[in-house]
Amino acid sequence: MIDLKNLTIKKAHDALVKGDFTARDLAQAYLDAIKAKDGDIHAYLEVYDDVLAQADEADKKIAAAKKSGASSSIHMLAGIPIALKDNMLLEGKRAGSASKILEGYVAPYTATAVHKLREVGAVFLGRTNMDEFAMGGSTENSAYGVTKNPYDLSRVSGGSSGGSAAAVAGDMALASLGSDTGGSIRQPASHCGVIGLKPTYGSISRHGLMAMGSSLDIIGPFGKTVTDAEILFDAMKGVDRYDSTSIDVASAQKGAKQPKVIGVPRDFLKGDGIDPAVMKTFEDAITRFKSLGYEIRDIELPNIEYSLAVYYVLMPAEVSTNLARFDGVKYGFHKDGKDSIDDYFETRGAGFGHEARRRIMLGAYVLSSGYYDAYYNKASTVRELLKKDFANAFASVDAIITPTSPSPAFKMGEKTADPVAMYLEDIFTVTANLVGVPAMSIPAGFKAIPGEGGAEAKKLPIGLQIIADNRREDVLFALGKKFLGEVE
Repeated sequence: MIDLKNLTIKKAHDALVKGDFTARDLAQAYLDAIKAKDGDIHAYLEVYDDVLAQADEADKKIAAAKKSGASSSIHMLAGIPIALKDNMLLEGKRAGSASKILEGYVAPYTATAVHKLREVGAVFLGRTNMDEFAMGGSTENSAYGVTKNPYDLSRVSGGSSGGSAAAVAGDMALASLGSDTGGSIRQPASHCGVIGLKPTYGSISRHGLMAMGSSLDIIGPFGKTVTDAEILFDAMKGVDRYDSTSIDVASAQKGAKQPKVIGVPRDFLKGDGIDPAVMKTFEDAITRFKSLGYEIRDIELPNIEYSLAVYYVLMPAEVSTNLARFDGVKYGFHKDGKDSIDDYFETRGAGFGHEARRRIMLGAYVLSSGYYDAYYNKASTVRELLKKDFANAFASVDAIITPTSPSPAFKMGEKTADPVAMYLEDIFTVTANLVGVPAMSIPAGFKAIPGEGGAEAKKLPIGLQIIADNRREDVLFALGKKFLGEVE
């Protein structure tokens, strides 16, 4: 019996090399867990039918390396079961961004990040549920139903990568991939008590990732430990000829100093709407970092209060442009109208959900004649000011910490009628996407929730966000490991 709850990538790798179990055994254990649990949680939209065949191929690679005396050459991810968010392409497999408009779409090629993992022998379990086209913070915007939080089935798992976070938290995948446009990896990681990394913009290729906001999107990993996230990041990072925005991050980290000073934007944390348990956990985290020998320094980010407004101008503008390609003509959902123009109206009206339609209309509005300068240009100007604010801050500190989310996981349906309340869930996370810097959510504590009607009390996870300068994921990994007590 494999102990999935306490399994990490490193532990699984060591066991596979030693022969304690095979990749097939490991894959079967996760398939059994999915069968037992996912009926309640709904993390997966599809479990692939070739999982065991993939595992058999991984076993062959591992056996061949061991036979040739090259066990050290076996990649850490060989045979490791990983779940993919439904907006990433894997050739020959369905992918639909949890939207009706892409129903039945089969990927004609494989995303670069996914290809890199497949090349080293990773096993892909299936595609996970998400907010439609990554628009949302609760996975309630999926056309295929909400993903529930493994810690409390009455609450959301977060979003938009809620299925990927819940799969790891529910021991239904050893690791998973998500995408982050404004917090879509970090926020569900916080709600589900796992590690979630949003890398530097461009550090992982976007080739084969369905676009939401092209200047904001980035693929990143979920894991049980910071080391797991680091292993996945190292396997996926790098320049890609299919993505002109891709960059090299390794050169920025060579010979870099260890982080010593952590900045806290106190003024930004004084607003209403932050759960007292979240602030208590945050203050406890500061105390822990101090006890570990780090200097805590208050910093100012003068324009950070405008970041949410800037994000909700720029992101819908990019959404309206990116989603214009989905018209039902070449692939996906199609609905006949009375003529060709009416075909578009009928198809897009029925194919897109409420939130997707809302953001398309908002984006079209801010880009329209007469409003472009008033909204889009102003937001772009403030975005540049934010970049300068962070550059100034990182001149005196090595990292910045904030809560990941203003509250733990909320009840399903609690915020669906109020888009603004839902958008405020992103208040701590959107800035890292606007600026392009890396950020990571790590588990920092819990909020105890009394049981209802005599039910047992529950603990809801609370995350801590660590932000570093451009291409300095190494700072995130170093601080995260120290905070969580991970042994190198």
